[in-house]
Amino acid sequence: MHWSIPLALTPDKNVSFYREVDEELRRAQLGSFWKRYGKALLAAAVLLIAVAAGYTVWKNRQQKIAGQQSETLDAALTELAEGNDKPAQPRLDELARSKSAGYRAAALLTKADLALGKGEVKQASAAFGAIAGDPGLAQPYRDLALVRQTAAEFDAIPPALVISRLQRLAKPGNPWFGSAGEMVAAAYLKQRKPERAAPLFAAIAKDEGVPESIRARATQMAGTLGIDAIEDSPETSAAVGAPKE
Repeated sequence: MHWSIPLALTPDKNVSFYREVDEELRRAQLGSFWKRYGKALLAAAVLLIAVAAGYTVWKNRQQKIAGQQSETLDAALTELAEGNDKPAQPRLDELARSKSAGYRAAALLTKADLALGKGEVKQASAAFGAIAGDPGLAQPYRDLALVRQTAAEFDAIPPALVISRLQRLAKPGNPWFGSAGEMVAAAYLKQRKPERAAPLFAAIAKDEGVPESIRARATQMAGTLGIDAIEDSPETSAAVGAPKE
C-alpha cells in the first residue's frame, strides 16, 4: 500500500487557512461569550434604557413643576400687590414646602415680611432667623434674611450683636453694603464711637451701587459727624478695614 503524503500548503493558502481558523475560533468564542454573559448584557441594556427614559420623564416633570410653582408665586405676589392677603397665604404656604430652594426661600421671605408688616415683630424675626440659618438655601437668600432680621430687631438687641452679624456684609461691593453698613454705622453711634461710624457713612454715600435713599441719609450723617462725603477722605476707605468688635 502506498501512503500519499499531503503536499505542503503554499504561503497564500497558509494565510487563508489561518484566517479561516481564526474566524472559526472567534465565532466559537463569541458563541461561548454570549452563552455566558448574554443575559447579563441584555439586562444591562434594558436597565440603561430604563434609566435614560426615567431621567427624561423626571426632567420633564421637574420642568412642569417649576412652571406651576412660578405661576403660583406670581399669583401670590399679584394678590399681595392688590392687598388680598388671605388668598395669597395658601399659595405661599404651598411654596414654603417646595423642594425647589429658590421658590421655598421666596415664599418664606415673603411670609416673614408679611408678619413684619402686621407688626408681628417676634414672629417675623424668628422666621428671618430660620431662613438665615438654613444651609439648604443659597447664601444671597440667607444674607437678605439676616439683614431683614437685624433691621426688625435693631432697637431690641445690643449694638455689638448688630456689628457682629453684619460686619462681613458691610463692605463695598457686597450687595447688602448699603443696608448692612448703615446699621453697623448706627450701632457704632450707639456705642459712642463716631470715629468709626462717620467714615462708614461716608463710604456708603460714595458708593453708586447703594440705593439713592440710603446714600442720601449716609451723606447727611457723615456731614453731621464732620466728614464731607463728597470729597475723598482717607478715613472713608479705612472704614472698610475697621477691626471687628
